[in-house]
Amino acid sequence: MKKQLPLVLSLFVLIGLLLWFLVSRVVEKGPAPSTPLVHPPRGFVADWNSLNAYHGTISAQELRDLIERVYTVDETWQQVITIEADTATIQTAGDPFVLRLRPADAPAPGEVKRYWRSGLPLDQLHIAIDPGHIGGEFAVVEERQFGRPGDKPVREGEITLLTALRLKPLLEAMGARVSLVRSENTPVTPRRASDFLALYKELNPKWPDALLRPHAEGRFYRRDEIVERAKLVNEVLKPDLVLCLHYNASSDSGHWASPAEPVFVDENHFHLLLNGAYTTGEVFDEGDRFQMIERILQRIHEQEAALGKVAADVLAERTGLAPYSYDPESKRARNVDGHPYLWARNLLASRSYTCPVLYFEPYVMNNTDVFARIQEGDYEGEREVNGKTRPSIMREYAEAVAAGVAKNFPAASGN
Repeated sequence: MKKQLPLVLSLFVLIGLLLWFLVSRVVEKGPAPSTPLVHPPRGFVADWNSLNAYHGTISAQELRDLIERVYTVDETWQQVITIEADTATIQTAGDPFVLRLRPADAPAPGEVKRYWRSGLPLDQLHIAIDPGHIGGEFAVVEERQFGRPGDKPVREGEITLLTALRLKPLLEAMGARVSLVRSENTPVTPRRASDFLALYKELNPKWPDALLRPHAEGRFYRRDEIVERAKLVNEVLKPDLVLCLHYNASSDSGHWASPAEPVFVDENHFHLLLNGAYTTGEVFDEGDRFQMIERILQRIHEQEAALGKVAADVLAERTGLAPYSYDPESKRARNVDGHPYLWARNLLASRSYTCPVLYFEPYVMNNTDVFARIQEGDYEGEREVNGKTRPSIMREYAEAVAAGVAKNFPAASGN
C-alpha cells in the first residue's frame, strides 16, 4: 500500500492541475455561450436588374461552358440556375431573374457593358496594383507575420507593397497609367477590428469578448478591407486590369499559428489565380452567385485567361519557380485550360473587382532560400545571397510581372 501512495498522490496532483487549467480557461474566455453566434450582415445586395443590360449577349452553350468548365466545382449549380435554349433562370431572394440568351447562330456582340477596356496599347492602358494584405502594426492581427527572435519579421503586407513600388515605375516607363490600391502599410477601410467587436457584442450579448474578438478581427481584415478596396477599384479607379501581388507560404509550416517558431521548408513554387471554382455553398449564396453571373456576362474570364497564360509563362521563366498544383479532386480550385501555373479560385478580391484580375502567388516565404532573400530586403543592383548573385526578390518579382504585361499588350501607339 505504501508503494502505491506516491502514485495515488501523483494522480491527484495531475487531476488538480487539469481542473485548474480548465477553470482558468473558463475565467479567461468567459462561460460557454448558450446561443448561436450571430454575424453582422455582409452589406452586399445583389442588383439583378443591373444585368438587364446583358440580355441577348451570351448563348446557352457559352453560358453552360463557362459555368461548368471554370466557375463551379460540381453539378449542384443546376439547383439554382436553369439553362434552356432561349433563357437562363436564376434563383434570387425574390422572383427569379430570367436572362434572355443569344441564339446559337447569332453573332456575338462587339461590346458589352463594363468599365474596363480591352485591345489597348500600353500608353492607353490603366493598371491598378493591389499589394496584398496590410502589414505594419496590422500584420499580427491579419496573421501575416513570422520570424525567429533576432530575425527581421517577415510581414507579407510590407513586402508586397515594396514590390508594388518597384513595379509601378516599370509599367509607367512603358507608357501605362498606374494606380496603387494602397500606398502605405495601413488599411484602406476606415473601420478597425474594435468597431466590429462592438458590433458583434451588440448582436451577441451572451458571448464573451475573448470568443468574439477573432470573428471581429477576421471581419476587419478578411472582408471589410477587401470590400473597401473593391469600392475604390470599381467606383473610383475603374482600371482595365488589376494586378494583385502576394507571396505564398507552405500550408504545412504552421508559422501563422506560431509566428515566433516558423517551420522552414525546401519547397518553392508559383501559381497565378483567376476567379472561378465557386464552391457549392458559394453558388448557393445569392451575393456570390450574382457576382459570378456578372463576371460571366462581362466576359472577364476570357480576358483573364489570355493575359494570365502569358504573364505566368514569363514569370516562371524569369524566376525558375516550379508550378504549384492543387489536389485534382479539390472542391475549391480548378485548373485553367491545362496550364500548369494557372488556377481558378473564388477569392473575395478576384470576385469583387469587376474587371480582369491577375492574382500572383510566387515564392514560398518560409522556404529557406526565399526567407534569406527577404531578410536582405530591397536593394539596388545585385548581391550574393546564399551563394548566388542576384537582385532583391522584390525587384525580381516586379520585373517579371512588368515583362509579362509588356508581352501581353502592344507597344505604345506612338511607337
